[in-house]
Amino acid sequence: MDMTPPGPEGPTDGYGPFAHLTAPNVLLYRSVLRAFLVAKERFAVHLRPEDVHSALPVGTRPGDVDAVAKALDALVTWGNLRADPDTGRVTAVEDFYRKRFIYQLTREGEAAEKALSAYDDALGLRGALQAVALHDIVTQLRALLVLAAEQEPDPAKTHLALDGLASRFAALADNARAFMGSLQRTIDLHDVGEEVFLAYKDQLIQYLERFIQDLITLGGRIARLILELEEGHRIQPLLRSAAAREAADATPQEAASAEQAAYERWAGRWAGLAAWFLSRDGRESQSRLLRGRALGAIPQLLAVVRVLNERRAGRSDRSADFRTLALWFAQAPDDDARHQLWRTAFGLYSARHLTVDAETHAARLARPEPAATSWAEAEPLRISPQLRRTGSYERRGKPRKVEDREEARRLLAETAAKQAAETAAARARLATDGITRLSGLGELDPASFRLFLQLLGDALATWRPGMKHTTATSNDGAMEIRLTVLPDGSTAEVHTPDGIFRGPDHAIEIVDLTAATEGGDGR
Repeated sequence: MDMTPPGPEGPTDGYGPFAHLTAPNVLLYRSVLRAFLVAKERFAVHLRPEDVHSALPVGTRPGDVDAVAKALDALVTWGNLRADPDTGRVTAVEDFYRKRFIYQLTREGEAAEKALSAYDDALGLRGALQAVALHDIVTQLRALLVLAAEQEPDPAKTHLALDGLASRFAALADNARAFMGSLQRTIDLHDVGEEVFLAYKDQLIQYLERFIQDLITLGGRIARLILELEEGHRIQPLLRSAAAREAADATPQEAASAEQAAYERWAGRWAGLAAWFLSRDGRESQSRLLRGRALGAIPQLLAVVRVLNERRAGRSDRSADFRTLALWFAQAPDDDARHQLWRTAFGLYSARHLTVDAETHAARLARPEPAATSWAEAEPLRISPQLRRTGSYERRGKPRKVEDREEARRLLAETAAKQAAETAAARARLATDGITRLSGLGELDPASFRLFLQLLGDALATWRPGMKHTTATSNDGAMEIRLTVLPDGSTAEVHTPDGIFRGPDHAIEIVDLTAATEGGDGR
């Protein structure tokens, strides 16, 4: 009677549970371990070979249970599984002589499979720009402000609020990084058909524009809430309360340093959150950088669409031409054909001091001269009399007529003037006569509203801790905006044809610097 389970004979360097990745049946081994991981989530401790066989997906399930049993024994050898004698179904003496085992996932096997699952998930992560996460962060920060105002904040509520804030911020940062990284990869933009991509790009551009607007408005609100919590060091007691609650479960050996270590972790998370939404020490905030990357992604998408349209219209594409030419070189029968293709494609001939006509060139091809032949011993070149007399093969005559581009220049000038007029009208509409309230701007047309959002984003990006007033200039130096916090906490509404823009009311002054310059020149 042999009831001894298979012993570990695999690698002893600590990475044996990963040995199945290089085995021939790696897909079967991965499916078996995934079945054990799912069973553990359902609180199943042991599995028999027939249980594993029924749990495998149809694509990787072997025809009989014996193949699964062999895979289980191999995983036991590598240390992923543990085999125990199966005595629960013994009903006769003969059953004791049969090799029966029940299998359980080892700690090493579970860790290896979880690591591989995390690897697969990270490779498949495309990410998304989560505007909802921005709203959740605002909600959690307001909850922390309420807790900070209490005399003795509840440790459980404080820890839950900070934990929720950290998790939502971590998800926002990870997804934003994955999303912007995928936009930079050309394969991510072309992994679907052209028709599908062209239909998808409009939705993606609208999605980016909507997220940018949310990032401008909610990012400024989050920055103000962070500054309120940092004012008077109100956030530090909350961080220490959460750290103390975490350290309560530490072992006696770690109790002395557990609370300090937990506080340092929470302080680091808070510093990362603040750096994401606040520009400090001469460094731009991550939200401002993300906004710039998202804005830059829109022209990139349009450039991809332009390339796809040019390809469909039959216009020349340099990369496609070079690939076709490389195929022609590979299919050429011999070196002479490849040399001829090279001269035809690129026009790079051997060096000559004098240009020869077609007849001389044909004679040289019929009787080639070795490269080592001295010029004194080589056949003389026959030069055309016209080349000797005039120095050129080209026959002189009337030059080509110059193309008239006056109409095209006129259209370009009209377009530029129209755009300049629209921009000037938007600047004139936004310019305030002195200091006014944000709620007093009234209704804005689309062009004026877009310019207003840009100015407001530039102003909020320059906000520093403890500031009540800020001044910013637009990228082109044409407009200046001055924002001042109002103590009444009122809400402003700016009406547009597409909806209503709401936010905390401020004292605002917008100056058209171009008008001031022109007025100075006139005087």
